[in-house]
Amino acid sequence: MAPRSPATDRVPSTPLDNLGIARAARLWPIEEIAHRLGLPGEAVEPYGRGIAKLDPVALSALADHPRGRYVVVTAITPTPPGEGKTTTAIGLVQGLQRLGHVACVALRQPSMGPTLGLKGGATGSGYSQVLPMERINLHLTGDIHAVGAAHNLLAALVDNHLHHGLEPELDPRSICWPRVIDLNDRALRHIVVGLGGRGDGMPRQSGFEITAASEVMAVLALADSLADLRRRLGRLIVGLDRDGEAVTAEQIGAAGAMTVLLKEAFKPNLLQTLEHAPALIHAGPFGNIAHGNSSIVADRIGLHGGDFLVTEAGFGADMGAERFFNIKCRASGLVPDAAVLVVTVRALKYHSGRHPLAPGQSLPASLLAEHPDEVHEGGANLLKQIDDIRAHGITPVVAINAFPGDHPSEVAVIRQLCASVGVRAVVATHVRDGGEGARHLAEAVVEAIDEADDAGNGFHFLYPDALPLTEKIERIATRLYGAEGVDFSPAARARLEAWQRQGHGELPVCIAKTHLSLSSDPSRLGAPTGWRLPVREVRLSAGAGFVYALAGDILTLPGLNASPAATRLDIDDNGDTVGLY
Repeated sequence: MAPRSPATDRVPSTPLDNLGIARAARLWPIEEIAHRLGLPGEAVEPYGRGIAKLDPVALSALADHPRGRYVVVTAITPTPPGEGKTTTAIGLVQGLQRLGHVACVALRQPSMGPTLGLKGGATGSGYSQVLPMERINLHLTGDIHAVGAAHNLLAALVDNHLHHGLEPELDPRSICWPRVIDLNDRALRHIVVGLGGRGDGMPRQSGFEITAASEVMAVLALADSLADLRRRLGRLIVGLDRDGEAVTAEQIGAAGAMTVLLKEAFKPNLLQTLEHAPALIHAGPFGNIAHGNSSIVADRIGLHGGDFLVTEAGFGADMGAERFFNIKCRASGLVPDAAVLVVTVRALKYHSGRHPLAPGQSLPASLLAEHPDEVHEGGANLLKQIDDIRAHGITPVVAINAFPGDHPSEVAVIRQLCASVGVRAVVATHVRDGGEGARHLAEAVVEAIDEADDAGNGFHFLYPDALPLTEKIERIATRLYGAEGVDFSPAARARLEAWQRQGHGELPVCIAKTHLSLSSDPSRLGAPTGWRLPVREVRLSAGAGFVYALAGDILTLPGLNASPAATRLDIDDNGDTVGLY
């Protein structure tokens, strides 16, 4: 694809037609994209135009290939609309390709809940997109539906187990395995099942979560083989027996059938960017209560198939990158070589606290006015997120994702903030200019990796496996979030201490909190201090292999706003989709 206009510090004010750009693009045969990664033909299973499933044989075929460089893209604490991590990851790969490298991007699969709700699609923007946009945002190869089927099969077998009074005898009040749906539907959050008659099962309270929040999805992303997937599914905890002992999917007899339902979903999906760079889209764990990263198996294919594998971690660095480092990298054994921290002018002005912005609202005009002093005020969040990444031994490259309405004086403030702590900051115009707009960002990433090689890769986990669970949570809260400490409810502390005694103490931890603040309070912007993290409940994700702590109210089944994206989705007279963004 020919480069467009040169990159500058300003972007046009006219919004780009993402769907129109995607639809006008010419897809290369997916076999050619696979060839770029050195994949043998027998590993590539075409799945319609421009899409393929990759058989696990791909990993063995690439075993002798040298390992590429591993780059994670994260961000500052985002505004409700987000700051463009996905778009930047795609643009960076296209920029690396412009430098002559074989580069691949690995992303989570979009959930239809957000796509048809408030957020819209998740395939990038402008000239940094993954194609085909419509297929990715709406079903793709059915992986999310397979996760839903496997999860709901276990739910059905749990209720069947209760109905027939099978051993081990489940305590109905302890059942913690709801059902899932890949849509936003608040009416299903709390339900009663088993109503009707004796033949309709045992009445009990239950509910639904969005499929991305299923522990099955987290397991899919962390498993490194079908055998590992089977083992992890068997460890899923569905409730307690009458003696208070955990009852697992293996004991219910569900793990084998669940694995069968997930066999095809375990295969990563191969697609391409607008500039024909390989893109692996696989798994989509919820960013609040799980690790919020794409799959380990996809990353391994991309790492051994190219010079660079760029992946995106959900939400800000305090959440997505922390879990990438301490959960995903622990499970995979892979060591990252570099990190990119995405920042926008509008986000730093938002973090000044002067521009209230609720989800679904348009950006206020005041946020687009020239106010470099507000960028400086909100810069505390940027500096804290830089520090959070450095806490893991990596100094990030800051990508200033250019938006309409950015002013040179405001961009200059971001550069000055980064320079004050010895960090590179690069303006990226990949939305408008594709790979050419990310060329300087790609060069900065390569330079950062070369410098790290010379100094020795200093990556390390934030905490050792042997640290007690309570202390792991405290370390994340105080070192990364800026909390003064953690307030555990008596029940939460008792459970953590019990799990410690039962041999789960070496598991990593995942803190479920708001993504809109470094704190547990979404209204506290910037880099708040003088607060404590409240942990009211803890849960054991034995299948995924981590403990998660609930800090604040976390919705696992979003609702729809007054004007959801689904109401604007339609087909035109030619049968083409319209209204997808």
